[in-house]
Amino acid sequence: NIDKNGRTVCRNSNPTAKALRIETFPGGNLAVTPRSVSPTLHTNHHHPQTLSRLPPPPIRSRPLQRLPVNSATDFNDVVEAFGFDELPYVGGAAPRTSVVGRVFTANESPPDQKIPFHHEMAQVPEFPSKLFFYCEVEPNSGGETPIVLSHVVYERMKEKHPEFVQRLEEHGLVYVRVLGEDDDPSSPIGRGWKSTFLTHDKNVAEERAAKLGMKLEWTEEGGAKTIMGPIPAIKFDKSRNRKVWFNSMVAAYTGWEDKRNDPRKAVTFGNGEPLPEDIVHDCLRILEEECVAVPWQRGDVLLIDNWAVLHSRRPFVPPRRVLASLCK
Repeated sequence: NIDKNGRTVCRNSNPTAKALRIETFPGGNLAVTPRSVSPTLHTNHHHPQTLSRLPPPPIRSRPLQRLPVNSATDFNDVVEAFGFDELPYVGGAAPRTSVVGRVFTANESPPDQKIPFHHEMAQVPEFPSKLFFYCEVEPNSGGETPIVLSHVVYERMKEKHPEFVQRLEEHGLVYVRVLGEDDDPSSPIGRGWKSTFLTHDKNVAEERAAKLGMKLEWTEEGGAKTIMGPIPAIKFDKSRNRKVWFNSMVAAYTGWEDKRNDPRKAVTFGNGEPLPEDIVHDCLRILEEECVAVPWQRGDVLLIDNWAVLHSRRPFVPPRRVLASLCK
């Protein structure tokens, strides 16, 4: 609906959604607040230089604070209120547990492990355009979700490593991962093939892998080796008319490690050549320099534009329970 000020207002008969005001503002800004609270954006004042480079829409910090969101069911209602289509989590690497409706847990990797920067499901052709996160249990310490603008990373990498970026644009990347049969909670990429392809049937798994353009090889241990690509490492964001660093290169090279996987073999150029380690780690440094870390408090909801932003997770002292939902 359009209100008297020309703003788009989304209303829903759902009890939780009734308490929300979803408004679009000039430049594409989006704010969601309880109807009794004025739209407010909270920024991280420790990163004024970085924040000054963040254009609309407001993709940083916690614009969805102080909502009446007290449970996973409430969170599911908030996601539904936006009207975005759900994207099933097929082909992703993170171990997750379904909670309610279209809500599941965020990456359940051990709390002492850092989850590197990535665009959600950048290693498969069908990825979400938007991500919702909800803090059900806030951490004792740590556990922030750093975010960074993808086009800024692309610009800095192109300026510093033009030949490397040119090779990425020419060849893309190939991602290789060995999956167990079942989920491995000790690994940040411990999703088994049954969970990855949402089936216990190997024939169905092969069909779903083929639909993603993924090659699937069965191992003697009952697991599966997946080979994805070549797939573009740089994408063009048509809505903003700019190139973005849309890949999981750093995440795979520095984080896809467990008893089944060697991270240095997890990602290569699309022609099979290895990536230069020094440049991968320099990219990681750039990501850390440009990021803004979002801390969590119980009840916080974070909406991320997956085309615009890479995200990660810092280690934390338990407990911490963050839930997620993916949208097409």
